[in-house]
Amino acid sequence: MRIASFMLNGSQEVGLVSADGVAVAPLAFDAAQKRLGAQAVIDLLAAGGTLPATGAAVPLAEVTLLAPLPRPRRNLWCVGRNYHAHAKELSASVFKDNDANPESWPIVFTKVPECVVGPRADVLLPDGVSAQIDYEAELAVVIGKGGKNLSRAEALDHVFGYTVVNDVTARDVQMRHQQWDMGKSFDTFCPMGPWIATADEFDGTRTRVRCWVNGELRQDGPTENMIFDIPSLIETISRGITLYPGDVIATGTPAGVGMGMQPPRYLAAGDVVRVEIEGLGAIENTFVREQS
Repeated sequence: MRIASFMLNGSQEVGLVSADGVAVAPLAFDAAQKRLGAQAVIDLLAAGGTLPATGAAVPLAEVTLLAPLPRPRRNLWCVGRNYHAHAKELSASVFKDNDANPESWPIVFTKVPECVVGPRADVLLPDGVSAQIDYEAELAVVIGKGGKNLSRAEALDHVFGYTVVNDVTARDVQMRHQQWDMGKSFDTFCPMGPWIATADEFDGTRTRVRCWVNGELRQDGPTENMIFDIPSLIETISRGITLYPGDVIATGTPAGVGMGMQPPRYLAAGDVVRVEIEGLGAIENTFVREQS
């Protein structure tokens, strides 16, 4: 199934997207649950419950899609330089001296939950704070069953589903602070959506990540080219740390980011970035100058 969070007639709802992707049926949750988006579904199923009834389906064209997890309960886990070609394209950049062997351990950082916005929302270019805003198309894993010290063999059993994110990054801020959280966590810097596809109908280990900027294909990479695959990431992040239902792990971006181009090509006001995961869906966001 595919779970979406959306606005309909001024009310926030959460529902199931039809198989053909043209309609969504609201679930009969209470108002507090609806504000949680897909988290309400994840929590209910993790507790062994069954989904409530759905109302009449509504065309997706008549709703405003929100991020499926409108406000994640804690920071998103994110992985840096996790595609071979992307690691290579940054090897000549300011990151060249960051470590001797980037394939020893995954680079893990976080983004604050407040940076999450919907699949069609505007992304704000922070005036006077950064001049090097970049895109990073990524597949994100959503945890469905919590756990700690999970093994590779059992990791995929803990996956609820998958969604699409753009790990928007202020490169100059990222480099200035050396640790990455600040340059990754500006308001609106994590478009997410258009829904969560559950693991029983979508295989995140075998798909393709693509990104267009103003219609120009910039990124195109299969998830099989990850340096650390999804089970490895779950195993690593859960070492000594309990993962909870609804946790999000952004799995890294393929080659083709603006920073890796010669010369670099950063985003400007009016640019439109589309991120698509084959078989899952797409998000498309316009970058606008933040008004002071």
